[in-house]
Amino acid sequence: MTAAEYAEQQGLNRVGARPSLRSYLMQAWQRRDFAFELARSRLQASNQRNRLGMLWVVIKPTMNALMYGAIFGLLQSNKPHDFPVYVVIGVFLFEFFTGSVTSGAKSITGNASLVQSLSFPRITLPIAAVIQQFLTLVPMLGVMFIYCIVLGTPPKWSWLMVVPLLVLFTMFNAGIALVCARLTVHIRDFTQFLPLITRVLFYTSGVLFGVDRILNAFPILVRLFDFHPLYQALQIARGSIMNSVDYPSFYWVVLGVWAVVALVGGTIYFWSAEERYGRID
Repeated sequence: MTAAEYAEQQGLNRVGARPSLRSYLMQAWQRRDFAFELARSRLQASNQRNRLGMLWVVIKPTMNALMYGAIFGLLQSNKPHDFPVYVVIGVFLFEFFTGSVTSGAKSITGNASLVQSLSFPRITLPIAAVIQQFLTLVPMLGVMFIYCIVLGTPPKWSWLMVVPLLVLFTMFNAGIALVCARLTVHIRDFTQFLPLITRVLFYTSGVLFGVDRILNAFPILVRLFDFHPLYQALQIARGSIMNSVDYPSFYWVVLGVWAVVALVGGTIYFWSAEERYGRID
């Protein structure tokens, strides 16, 4: 019997060894308080040096909505109805996706000392990054609803459908963040390409235009958007909040499938390289 076999028989595990997926997820759940506190403290620290502090959480997406709305409002001759509200919802929700993916991608490589010095499920870090972005989204949603009311969209009961939508959207974002976190460990230059990728998605996800209006001459392309998770999330939000936007009910099913596949696939993909994260050079 080798020393390694004897150690395993005695219940000793190799340092940094990858546990089973079930054990790994249980360990991560036991450290959920750590993930939440890490997300909360980093959210506060990210704005404490600015004079306006946490106000930047809503100022930034507001300025983006004004800028993009003004530019694309002038460029488009066939704008969706209630275009200002349309843009506000799109920009605010897409900020959540962009923040989750970007911060999740840097969650391992940006915490090298923590990863190398302490033993804990590394999945906690990208999940904490997504939680941070969700905490950022909460006040943004409050401001978004205020903007919608000011711009002429009265509250209605369907606004509550934003809650299950955010559950699915958060699951999807977490799965993509986990994939990006591992990719960044293997390919450090991935973070240089990520802003380009998110920018392309921004302009191709219907954030600033109505797909059925812009691409009405290409019905096949319009149909492809029925399976575009980001577009579906935005359309469900708009259909729930606005009076002038409709969406097929099967969008919920397709988005739900995307969310589950992204989260489960991202978790397995991230977990399979757990041993690699402690050897960051």
